[in-house]
Amino acid sequence: MRKRFEPQRRLGSTPISEVEIPEKSRDELAPILRALQYIFVTEELREEVFRVLEAKVKGGKKETGRNGMELWQIMVIGVVRLGLDADYDRLEDMVNHHSLIRQIMGVDTVFGRGKKYSLQSIKDNVRLLDEETLGKINDVVVKAGQRLAKNGREEKLRIKTDTYVVETNVHFPTDMNLLWDAGRKCLDGIEAFIEGGVLNGKGWRKVKNWRKELKSLMRSSSKAASGGGNKKEEAVKKQVKEYLGLAKRLSEKIGASIIAVYEKILTTGAEEMQKEALESMEYFYQMLEKHRDLVERRIIKEEQIPVGEKVYSLFEPHTEWLSKGKANKRVELGHNLVIASDQWGFIGYHQVVEKEADVALILPLADKLLNLFGEEEIESISADKGFYKKEYKELISLYIPKVIIPKKGKRGRVRRTKARNLLERLRKYEGDVLRFMDNKNVPFTNNLAENDIRMTKVQQKISGCFRSLE
Repeated sequence: MRKRFEPQRRLGSTPISEVEIPEKSRDELAPILRALQYIFVTEELREEVFRVLEAKVKGGKKETGRNGMELWQIMVIGVVRLGLDADYDRLEDMVNHHSLIRQIMGVDTVFGRGKKYSLQSIKDNVRLLDEETLGKINDVVVKAGQRLAKNGREEKLRIKTDTYVVETNVHFPTDMNLLWDAGRKCLDGIEAFIEGGVLNGKGWRKVKNWRKELKSLMRSSSKAASGGGNKKEEAVKKQVKEYLGLAKRLSEKIGASIIAVYEKILTTGAEEMQKEALESMEYFYQMLEKHRDLVERRIIKEEQIPVGEKVYSLFEPHTEWLSKGKANKRVELGHNLVIASDQWGFIGYHQVVEKEADVALILPLADKLLNLFGEEEIESISADKGFYKKEYKELISLYIPKVIIPKKGKRGRVRRTKARNLLERLRKYEGDVLRFMDNKNVPFTNNLAENDIRMTKVQQKISGCFRSLE
């Protein structure tokens, strides 16, 4: 059984509406807590948020049993975690020891420690808030923020959108250091199987030496590839062949050990117990084989590796190689995040996208915004030229009055009419034209103004309008 929040204030606790939050703090926590406080004290907004929370957390469950964590407390902890990008260990420390967070939760008192939350309790409750639920709460809060910003004025929304890179936690990838990553993780798996009694340690007495030699050859190969000299190509190939030779011997040894592990597991019936460890071992073994092949093809055979075959991280294989043309960051590793915000900075739409160009995002984005705010509420939408496609721009223009998306390519001269071009040329050569009209000694030929000022696809030159040959 869960309550929205405890209506009866705890003895010695500060009312949530009276919690003093520092207004001059530049830390990201202060505005998060101020927003949560506003949600709690604004009854209409609070009701909408709680309806969303109840539909997810309490949906289809009986109102029986002991009290669980309050819905308000779940929301506060979840929002703080996302806003600070905190892991659960840091979150547990802040929830139990940060006085401002505890006051906003309504559990901090002047009489003793107050309620404490275990790490597992925090994990179990925060995980009840899925992406869809948080998205619905975000929509409710954004609309409330826009009403507050308008302050009774009739003002429509001016939406701007762009994509940014959400970086994954990976090191800079090369096929040689990814080969090392695969090898060391395979050796980690072998050691785990030996310690668990699944694999006989015979033949793996020098497992630490394998790791040391593999890393040493990886470093020497990378150093040779990044160095210089007249015979660089020969030196690189020599080092890489030695590196690949060791990797091949290691791969054969690991392959034989994996077969032995399967035989042991099948005879003991421990498939389920070792399922996760086996899947991990098989994955890294496949990556070991893959990168052996990639390194050999790229350096020894001098092949061009297709982009589709490349992997940029073994631990986060979904990572993309993104180049936004920034001066300080030529390459970023992660995923694109598309964001649409209004003139007050409220984010009405956000989504992490994988392997999609910007131009493919503009229609779903416009559709989402129209469904969320309505056609009559949006005045304009703007984006950079990466989102441009003529058909998409024309389609969106049917629903949004102003669609500002520049064309791709360099900006050319504004198209002008023939009459405008003639006027500009007359202004440019005003002195020459007047001299030609007044002075009969100025000849028809070799006259810059007479030659330059002419109508396209008209045989008679403009100078013929001013005087004849006679």
